[in-house]
Amino acid sequence: MMISTIPTNEMISAILNSIDESIHAVDNNGMTIFYNQVAAENDGVSVEDVLGKHVLEAFPSLTKETSTLLKVLETKQPIIQQPQRYENIKGKFIDTINTTIPIMLDDNLIGAVEIAKDYSTIKKLGEKVLDLQARMKSQTKQGKTKQAHSYTISDILTNDAALIEVKMQVEKVANADSAVLVVGETGTGKELFVQSIHHCSIRCQNPFIAQNCAALPESLLESILFGTTKGSYTGALDRAGLFELADEGTLFLDELNSMPLELQAKLLRVLEDGVVRRIGDQKTRKVNVRVIAAINESPLDCVQNGTMRPDLYYRLNVFSLFIPPLRERNFDIELLTSHFVELFNERFSKNVRNVEHTVFELFHQYNWPGNVRELKHTIEHAMIMAEGHTLTVKHLPIQLQQIKKSTDTKGVQPLRMAMQEMEASLVKQALLQTKGNIQQAAVLLEIPRQTLQYKIQKLNITV
Repeated sequence: MMISTIPTNEMISAILNSIDESIHAVDNNGMTIFYNQVAAENDGVSVEDVLGKHVLEAFPSLTKETSTLLKVLETKQPIIQQPQRYENIKGKFIDTINTTIPIMLDDNLIGAVEIAKDYSTIKKLGEKVLDLQARMKSQTKQGKTKQAHSYTISDILTNDAALIEVKMQVEKVANADSAVLVVGETGTGKELFVQSIHHCSIRCQNPFIAQNCAALPESLLESILFGTTKGSYTGALDRAGLFELADEGTLFLDELNSMPLELQAKLLRVLEDGVVRRIGDQKTRKVNVRVIAAINESPLDCVQNGTMRPDLYYRLNVFSLFIPPLRERNFDIELLTSHFVELFNERFSKNVRNVEHTVFELFHQYNWPGNVRELKHTIEHAMIMAEGHTLTVKHLPIQLQQIKKSTDTKGVQPLRMAMQEMEASLVKQALLQTKGNIQQAAVLLEIPRQTLQYKIQKLNITV
């Protein structure tokens, strides 16, 4: 057995420096004892500028009250996912989500360590969206603009009996003003049904606001949903949240099962009482919002595996719409293919008029894990490649061509090649479903993100 000769301290330092989040550790006097490169890049300094210095010396814009590291040293209590805003040495404001914990040895405090995720860009984008929504609402009230929505019930194309029944349910529930839970796999077009409900309802002239609950960290999602009050945390402003902006209209919460359970409890209180309280505010505000939520798994599975609170499920499950996956809608494949061909004929100035029958044979054999969204992207790829009037198998994405080849050949493919092709196909499907989000794709594939990044590079996959 070979024993490593690398010193333990150097190994720990190398590991911590390989993590893509800021790590800052101090001793019990607030002097920096570890500071990784990611933290230095976020703060606009070098590691040497901070290492060995007191927190307030390295970051003069912080105070004993606003520094989470110093607060933990004082209280000996961890701070979990605390928003913090500070100005780095170059004058740039940085927004982070910090988890700070005390370092104890034999019940004695010897220091504190902070792990921070920089979300400055996401926060700015979120605030811009909120400001835009607020301006749109103001203009709507003043009659300066007319609310327009992308989809109505007539935009949902189907020959499938089950989906036709869902469309009939949409028309019935639209004016009931009850909460609705839409259930369907990723890519089935849940938002089309949600927007159709709003368009058919008495709220159609009022705001329709959609928020993906999986797209933001918990603290930022909470502030975007409920708003903030100036001074509730460093850098916070008086800002209305989505519930206030959606007043008299509809708020669509997509991927609700990705929302943290603590935030689900706050959402439940809003649904029950019809009032919201901005973060850091004592005052409550009455809102009249219809909430429509969507999940991409079975609701009972979500309750059982602990990703959805049972009380929230029963509160939302006044009316449920179940959207069948594309693999169960064989009659829709030709209909949707023809629709997307026409769409991309116009967009790409093409003149495709026919689809080879072998293409449809392959489409019916394929499982379509990305559902209608994947079919649309497949047709878009084929239309880019097409040069004549007919779409053929050779115009399809490579993973579909490989499936066709594997069904046509009678020989046995080498195991290594088959496994590599299957691996590439699964990685591409996961990236397609998550719109290129490597972290979410890694979760789908149940592998570490670093492993997925290695496979993407090895397999020469374009994200």
